[in-house]
Amino acid sequence: MGGDGRGATAQDATDPAGASRIALTAAATELLRLLRDQHGPLMFHQSGGCCDGSAPMCYPAGEFRTGSSDVLLARLAVEGVPEPVGFWMSADQFARWRHTHLTVDVVPGRGSGFSLEAPEGVRFLIRSRLFTDEERARLGD
Repeated sequence: MGGDGRGATAQDATDPAGASRIALTAAATELLRLLRDQHGPLMFHQSGGCCDGSAPMCYPAGEFRTGSSDVLLARLAVEGVPEPVGFWMSADQFARWRHTHLTVDVVPGRGSGFSLEAPEGVRFLIRSRLFTDEERARLGD
């Protein structure tokens, strides 16, 4: 698995102009469909931890408790998944990454966390780039 095609769209919960903070590759979309079939509705959380703690972790929706120290970046519309997949990030991490567009991808290898993809022999990974001036303006950053 892996790839650079985009497989999902995301509307930032606070952005009516249509700029997105996050996207999925085709490989991540395919894996999310598989995980949805196995586990039901899904969510992501990205903490500011070290090592695998800074990788996006996929859980059954609601299994990871979010709170006031977390930011909802997007509700990802994933083709073939009936409900949006929420993508949450710790507020501290978001403060550092707020000017960055994130793309969730999949690479071979097991992470050491509790993310649902671990038994599949792959792990989710974030690829990032700085927002363009136009994207920053649309997001109000």
